[in-house]
Amino acid sequence: MKLVVQRVSHASVEVEGEITGKIDEGLMALVGFGENDSQKEADYMARKVSKLRVFADEDGRMNKSLLDINGKLLLVPQFTLYGKVKKYRPSFHRALNPDEATELFDYFVEKCREYVEVETGVFGAFMKVDLLNNGPVTIILEKEFDD
Repeated sequence: MKLVVQRVSHASVEVEGEITGKIDEGLMALVGFGENDSQKEADYMARKVSKLRVFADEDGRMNKSLLDINGKLLLVPQFTLYGKVKKYRPSFHRALNPDEATELFDYFVEKCREYVEVETGVFGAFMKVDLLNNGPVTIILEKEFDD
C-alpha cells in the first residue's frame, strides 16, 4: 500500500463538476493498493497517517498530528501509484484489481474515520484535485506485510 501525503492549507476533489470532498487545514493523501495488499496494510496505514506528525508545534517544529490540530483528511484513490515505467508507457500490473481495490479503499476510509474526519474522491472516476500544499510538505508512506 502506498500513500503520497501532502500537508495542505486546503484541498478539494471534483468529479463531473461536483465537489465530492473538500477540506481546509489537514492532509491530502493519494492512496494506492498493490496486488498483495489487504486489510492489514489498511489498518496500519490508517493509524500511521492519522498520527503523522507534520504540523508545527509552538516552537515551529513538526511535532503535531491531525489529531492534535483537529485537522481533516482528504483521501484520493490513485491506482497509478503502482505504475511501473519500462520505456515510456506505464504498466499497472502490480496494482490491485479494481473490484478488490474499491472494497479496500472503502474499508480504509472507514478505518481512518475511527481517528479523524475524512473526505474522499470517487474510486474509478476522473477526478480534478485542487490543493494548496503547505510547506511544501510531502511524505511517501509504504507498507506491505509479508504473509
